[in-house]
Amino acid sequence: MLIDKKISEYVVFETETILRALEKINANKKRIVFVVADNGVLMGCLTDGDFRRWVTSSPHFDINLCVSEVMNSNVSCVVSGSQTKDISSNFTSSIDVLPIVDSAHKLVSIALKNEDGFSVGGRIISDNTPAFIIAEIGNNHNGDLDLAKRLVDLAFDAGADCVKFQMRDTASLYKLSGDKDHSADLGAQYTMDLLEKFQLDNQHLFDVFDHCKSKGLTPLCTPWDLKSLRALEEYGMEFYKVASADLTNHPFLEALINTGKPLICSTGMSTELEIKQSADFLRQKGANFALLHCNSTYPTPFKDVHLAYLQKLKNISGGLVGYSGHERGTFIPVSAVALGAKIIEKHFTVDQSMEGNDHKVSLLPSDFKRMVSEIRAMEESMGNSGERVLTQGELLNRETLAKSIISDRAIHKGDVITREMLDIKSPGQGLQPMYMDALVGRKAKRAIETGGYFFETDLIESVVEPKDYKFTRPFGIPVRYHDYQALRVKSNFDFVEFHLSYQDLDVDLTTVFKGKEEIDFAVHAPELFSGDHLLDLTSQDDSYREHSISQLQRVCKITRDLKEFFPKTKRPVIVLNVGGFSSHGFLSSEENAIRYSTLENSLSRIDQEGIELIIQTMPPFPWHFGGQSYHNLFVDPQEIKQFCVKNNYRICFDVSHTMMACNYYNWEFGDATRLLGSHIAHMHVVDALGSDGEGIQIGHGDVDFQRLADDLREFSPKVMFLPEVWQGHKNSGEGFWAALEFLEKVNL
Repeated sequence: MLIDKKISEYVVFETETILRALEKINANKKRIVFVVADNGVLMGCLTDGDFRRWVTSSPHFDINLCVSEVMNSNVSCVVSGSQTKDISSNFTSSIDVLPIVDSAHKLVSIALKNEDGFSVGGRIISDNTPAFIIAEIGNNHNGDLDLAKRLVDLAFDAGADCVKFQMRDTASLYKLSGDKDHSADLGAQYTMDLLEKFQLDNQHLFDVFDHCKSKGLTPLCTPWDLKSLRALEEYGMEFYKVASADLTNHPFLEALINTGKPLICSTGMSTELEIKQSADFLRQKGANFALLHCNSTYPTPFKDVHLAYLQKLKNISGGLVGYSGHERGTFIPVSAVALGAKIIEKHFTVDQSMEGNDHKVSLLPSDFKRMVSEIRAMEESMGNSGERVLTQGELLNRETLAKSIISDRAIHKGDVITREMLDIKSPGQGLQPMYMDALVGRKAKRAIETGGYFFETDLIESVVEPKDYKFTRPFGIPVRYHDYQALRVKSNFDFVEFHLSYQDLDVDLTTVFKGKEEIDFAVHAPELFSGDHLLDLTSQDDSYREHSISQLQRVCKITRDLKEFFPKTKRPVIVLNVGGFSSHGFLSSEENAIRYSTLENSLSRIDQEGIELIIQTMPPFPWHFGGQSYHNLFVDPQEIKQFCVKNNYRICFDVSHTMMACNYYNWEFGDATRLLGSHIAHMHVVDALGSDGEGIQIGHGDVDFQRLADDLREFSPKVMFLPEVWQGHKNSGEGFWAALEFLEKVNL
């Protein structure tokens, strides 16, 4: 069961329209929304079933009516507080979403049946989300309010999700409090002495909690006694950390459970039997809890950490597990996340030599920041356990490094392929050698020259053939000089786009084109130039930027020269990746602003007479010839629009690039299309997977092409496009024909 306080996607106001409610139902994918009054009181619900029943029973329905007209007022709910422990029993086969209300019947959160976890501070903690990282300040403020707030600031800078403190009422917690207990052992005397010196009073702690929230951090606190718990409840603490010392304190656990708040429970100093009994107690009382594997030794020797116990702890808890560490260093928490920990707690200090036993096992801000970075990198590297799919980088290297089946003689269409006709050579641009036996005995469906590659279509019966296509906008294909003549006659193209390599800049055009061509053209400028120089008009290295400017000037001159052979095109566009990449992480917004300013200066120095430079939209993780990097400019649609408006530039809208950016940043792709529509001069239409799956065949990735076609007809009519399927030119352009056939059906 997941308790989610981020309820906006499940809620509509009673005065909102039925249409708005349906949009919410579609977005939350739970088939239900809850209807509330302006003051937040729960009024009813609307399910997709309720809507269907209303539509079929109403002779005149209008989805612009208020949702209160059709809502179901008989909605099941649970009152928070003492009754929250009964949530699980309220779920049925037909009810898997429950509203939780307070004593005034105001909606405060949502319970989801089939998902483990909970929501705090707007963050869902579950098996399907990144690890929740807690900076345990505890009493490391040493009683100094200013130091406590400084530690909060440093934890925020280090990437923590949450900052944790402790609250004790020593009078009710410790026997003989206020008097020196000379019978106590040395450890207890030491602890009492520290607490007397270094406690912050409750009001000061509340002040620190407010400071946490102002920084966007979630405050968390461990109450050590009932009086402290009551104080934290009055403050409005969202959830509680249960100290290892209280895992076996069932009366206190019950008081915590009765708050209705999620609990994070450390298991240090408890036997396995005690952990099982406490977990059973928590479940029986309906608590929403997570167990943290913990060894309460300061510092914990590595031999006593036993990270392998995490899986057993998960079996015991039946839900989320995490790790609370007291060992030195950062690699243990990173390893814990790799083993399934979804909550990490590490002590945090500014000085490990300060008085107090927690300081020496605490991480300094720089170490904590490194731990967070390593955890996030490790989570990214975990990926998933589904079918192995080649990454874009592997595909690029496979083209260069792998081997292919080739023909060692000329094969005519209809010839029966024999083993003697075949050979295996690098590079890997054709069918992999493992398919050799599958080729033998087949009739060749096409003529194959000596040294020619075989492709997957040579193993299937049906092949997509080129034809004349019908589009309401100009369309073309990408070509190289060497395959232009063979590909341009395949269909009724309006234009071709020459993808230039840096070697093409030295080609004598009269050796390629013999006369005037009756077709329009565009140019895609190289990204890589001789000497491993990646074009970057935004570089802060003056000599590097100057070289980029001079190379782009060459591209512009060659484009003007091409006009002699393509007289139909009066002002050809040059698709340009302007640079703005970095190799070790994304740049700050301030650094981006400097790069945009540098770009404006560089472009002002380019001779654009007779041509138009159009800047391509970019993905967050472009693949350059040296591998994957981070891209900063022309990724965000808002920034792109601002640049276009300010500088009177147009863009090449690369669908794959922008889809990957939207996937990574959780932007709405349709918003990007509509925002940029009026600034689009040219389009590369192709699919994408995730944040770095580039150039996927159309219809095999994340893009909704029917919606894209509808938006483009409205916001970018008549703008020319081409399918930029990766390696689409292979086998005489078979990838392009499949893409164009698909796009013709959606009426792009």
